[in-house]
Amino acid sequence: MLVVFFRAVILYVLVTLCLRLMGKRQLGELQPAEFVITILISNIASLPIEDTSIPMILGLIPVFVLVAFEVIVSTLSLSSKRFRSVLSGKPVIVIYNGVIDQDKLKQLRFSIDDLMESLRQQGVFRIQDVWYAIVETTGKVSVMQKFASRTVTPADLSLSGEEEQPPAVVVSDGKIIRSALTACGMSEERINREAQKKGLKISQIFLMTATAGGEIYLVEKQKGRAVL
Repeated sequence: MLVVFFRAVILYVLVTLCLRLMGKRQLGELQPAEFVITILISNIASLPIEDTSIPMILGLIPVFVLVAFEVIVSTLSLSSKRFRSVLSGKPVIVIYNGVIDQDKLKQLRFSIDDLMESLRQQGVFRIQDVWYAIVETTGKVSVMQKFASRTVTPADLSLSGEEEQPPAVVVSDGKIIRSALTACGMSEERINREAQKKGLKISQIFLMTATAGGEIYLVEKQKGRAVL
């Protein structure tokens, strides 16, 4: 059992590092070649764990070879557009000006249900409101609505305003995140004062966020209630 445990830990660390080398993508964002490599690595890495008679080196070498191959292929795809098109395919326009290109859907083996689901996920329920719908190489659908159907923005209304920094998490599970204090211009003294105003210690805070403008949001630990 101890052998299996150490093999599992070693291969877990190795596969995690290899996937980090391949890039920070979610499973649904992988290109076909990346998806295949990921599946192969996971299957190969599991063999030395399931069968202790297989030497570890027989599990490590194929993983390194596959990762090296993926890095080489990625480098080639960056330097050659033609190679990238062959490997990953090209985005395909399936809707233009509210009209569905049924031939393109058939080529992609994309059903109308798949298309409608992808549109609804982006808040679009009417085909006639779509100016462009493009199936990307990852299989996701990008949508550009017609001008009359787009959400109104401040720029459309000629409204002026300033860009704001997002709130930073300055306390997480009872611990001060010092790296976040600089981002929002806060000090530990200020954080402690804000906690004292609510009758709390830092260790009693589950979450505290702060903005550069001084807006504080605080959630008490365990009780899970927001204190504004």
